[in-house]
Amino acid sequence: MSASRARGAVAGGFPDPRTGPADAPLATGGDLSAERLLAAYGHGIFPWFDDDRSPPVWWSPDPRAVLFPDRLRVSRSLARRLRRGDYAITMDTAFATVVEGCAAPRESGGGTWITPGMRAAYQRLHALGFAHSVEAWDGQRLAGGLYGVSLGGMFFGESMFSRRTDASKAALAALVARLEGWRFELIDCQLPNAHLSSLGAEPMARDEFLDRLARNRARATRRGPWTVPPATGGDDDGD
Repeated sequence: MSASRARGAVAGGFPDPRTGPADAPLATGGDLSAERLLAAYGHGIFPWFDDDRSPPVWWSPDPRAVLFPDRLRVSRSLARRLRRGDYAITMDTAFATVVEGCAAPRESGGGTWITPGMRAAYQRLHALGFAHSVEAWDGQRLAGGLYGVSLGGMFFGESMFSRRTDASKAALAALVARLEGWRFELIDCQLPNAHLSSLGAEPMARDEFLDRLARNRARATRRGPWTVPPATGGDDDGD
């Protein structure tokens, strides 16, 4: 694995992200095995590239976009949709379909970075209970959703999509409610952007993110499948 680094290394053969570039790849190479992906996420590193014919490219940006579960911004229109129950929410019932939806070309044109190799890799993590999906349904039709990886008390968001207004946001609101009940510390949103900021995500210095992540490694991981808690509430374990 080739790397942009000054010194040090962490599990999985990755360079120490603390010494890596702020806005360029940390490393190139390796594979998308479950073991390597879990080592990467456990040290604040994620894959981001768009061609399975090339070696994987790994990133650990500075700053990092994070969303604290209690800081999700819910617009008035979304709040109305949630109260009306416009979408039925499920978890881990259509993982492959959610990833497929996230991988589909956007209306603005062009493809996405979710390659067939990526899809297969996250499907393996899902089978192992580490990767999870949240689905928003309009009747029998999947209207939107999101997926990501859970380790300890952190959720690493990967992608989301909508085919109906606010469907992915409804899925995110359901995820946040679930994670709050489990006292998760934060959702990693990876790269800051305006859309994430509108939902309450905020930048965090990489060193602080990595410090929180290091403390988080001592916490047990809730492996899947996950379920939506009963409407009556309660901090059930969901396992």
